[in-house]
Amino acid sequence: MTTTVRLASCDLPTAYGQFQLHAFGPETGREEVLAAVHRPQPAGQQNPLVRIHSACATGDLLGSLKCDCGPQLATSLRMIGASDYGILLYMLCHEGRGIGLAAKIRAYTFMDQGYDTVAANAAVGAPTDARDYRPAASVLAWLGVTSARLATNNPHKIDALRTAGITVDRVPLSGFVTSDNRDYLGQKDTLLGHLNSSGAAAVS
Repeated sequence: MTTTVRLASCDLPTAYGQFQLHAFGPETGREEVLAAVHRPQPAGQQNPLVRIHSACATGDLLGSLKCDCGPQLATSLRMIGASDYGILLYMLCHEGRGIGLAAKIRAYTFMDQGYDTVAANAAVGAPTDARDYRPAASVLAWLGVTSARLATNNPHKIDALRTAGITVDRVPLSGFVTSDNRDYLGQKDTLLGHLNSSGAAAVS
């Protein structure tokens, strides 16, 4: 894997609070991770609330009802902004579970025909999940994070951080199920192994 380095930083006031924004990526490539760090008291909390959020143009930007990404992002930012120490890692290369926006849109046409999310990806020649969480772990290491409260229901994110030596406590997120995304969220549980003991929407 190419080494992930910090490329740029700035202060960023937001509706959710004051953040320090960092762009990370390979030295010779484009940025692949945005880290938004909220830490009003640097000497305080050492166990940050972390959200690893896969980029979703349709959900995060357009408010698509096919997924729960937009509400997940807004909820995570509110939680982080209300915390003593929180970090949002926005994974720019994770669109469509890592297959890219165009392939995701093509897969959507198959899902509209009744394919489940795994079969739809296969129909367009894409893997079920191509995301690599090692850059996220590298960014957390750069930030000095050795333990985290991870807001997710995705066990693969938990495993990736633990493999990197980070102690992880899971913070479940739920409550995003709608009539439009109910089937898809159920498929994330049954086909992708996401954790969803509450019976509400899964978090990707």
